[in-house]
Amino acid sequence: MKLSIAYLNDVHGYMEPHPEVFFNAENRDIKTAGGYSRIYSMIKRIRKQNPNTLVFDGGDTFHGTLPLVESKGEAIIPVLNKIGFNAMAGHWDFAYGPDQLLNLNNQLSYPVLGINVYGTEGKLFLKPYIIVEVENIKIAVIGICSNIIDKTMPERFSKGLKITEGTEELPKYIEEVKGKGANLVFLLSHNGYPQDVKMLSGIKGIDVCLSAHTHNRLFEPTMVSGTILIQCGCHGSFLGHLQLEISDNRIQNHQYELIPVSESVEPDKEMDEMIAVIMKPYRDLQAETIGQTGILLDRYNTLNSSMDDLLLHAIKDVASAELAFSNGWRYGVPIPPGPISKWDLFNIIPMNPPVSIVKLTGSEILNMLEENLERTFSADPMKQMGGYVKRCMGLTAYIRIENPKEHRIQDIYIGKERLKSDKIYKAAFVTQQGVPANSGANRIDLPFTVVEALTHFLRKSNPYHPDMSQVFSLI
Repeated sequence: MKLSIAYLNDVHGYMEPHPEVFFNAENRDIKTAGGYSRIYSMIKRIRKQNPNTLVFDGGDTFHGTLPLVESKGEAIIPVLNKIGFNAMAGHWDFAYGPDQLLNLNNQLSYPVLGINVYGTEGKLFLKPYIIVEVENIKIAVIGICSNIIDKTMPERFSKGLKITEGTEELPKYIEEVKGKGANLVFLLSHNGYPQDVKMLSGIKGIDVCLSAHTHNRLFEPTMVSGTILIQCGCHGSFLGHLQLEISDNRIQNHQYELIPVSESVEPDKEMDEMIAVIMKPYRDLQAETIGQTGILLDRYNTLNSSMDDLLLHAIKDVASAELAFSNGWRYGVPIPPGPISKWDLFNIIPMNPPVSIVKLTGSEILNMLEENLERTFSADPMKQMGGYVKRCMGLTAYIRIENPKEHRIQDIYIGKERLKSDKIYKAAFVTQQGVPANSGANRIDLPFTVVEALTHFLRKSNPYHPDMSQVFSLI
């Protein structure tokens, strides 16, 4: 039996085609990619070629663009149901609280899976797995949601929940589904690529791992102790197509392709019309030009980010602060050189929180950054809790990422002066992921949202063409 698997992860609410970065040997190309109407056309083609097709979503689906944030994820439900996934896992999908995730789950024609999410009295909050039968082959799909939902995300994500990494639960569920006659076992995981590799290196019995969270573009599967592992970038710019040849209840051969969702793909007309209705209230934002950028704005760098530099310039300016901090978000499609629309600003930070200020001692800054570097580069993948490195402005840090916890920063400067541990510094920031609640004093929300700050800054700094500086430098 030949089985096809179509897979995408970390779309982050991008329903329409958008600019995307494609790497080559010399530079970065910007091309239009993505969009659910093209994704649906590709999936329909795969299904036509092979009726034995399963389709999965790795999660980070219900959050990331303004239509989803304003509707608490509900705007995209008709699109997802039309595609007809078999199952998904989650992370930012918890952004509107556990009750709303259950509401979204109930509207879907397929389940959100999670063996590692517990509600009241230690009961599972989500369905742990499904078993589907294809030509007399029983395939179990076990789900794991991101283990950081109750650790680094805002409290509302996980109120009343406890989330584990899934390592202890997984072997039990592998045994359970095999006891129910499963011939093959798939893992749908939003823990991240390094985390999945570590987990699978110590746990046997998974045939295919559909990985998510870390936005890796895997052009070839990673083989981990006999498990086929794939991950497909982000923003819906790529679709993974895994083809399995199965006989004697085992995978005998596999082929895999990471397919760009390019402009050459003919969009599905009905899906296009459905998305156009959802997007109609936002056309004015897409048409409203706020300013110009002379450089590519993106988040495709672990240490420093041109997109977040713009955000930090804006909040530092409006707050008259010497420092600025934000979270190292991965999502947010690139903005090519040229016009910046109001829609682009909401894509940078769709939650549009207030700009905040706080007083931080030098010791607090150092400790905050060391904690963040450990969460990004921990030698134990299960302790990696990114995002990328915290985005900063107004400081320069020289680091060794290979050093142990709390010893990565070799030298650090605020402006042109070496950081002083007892000195107090004024910092602007956005969200508790920018500056944790346990750091600093005199925290105040200013009467400006981030989008307002960005708008103000771009209108007086037009065109935007900054001198690029490296906040974090490897030595």
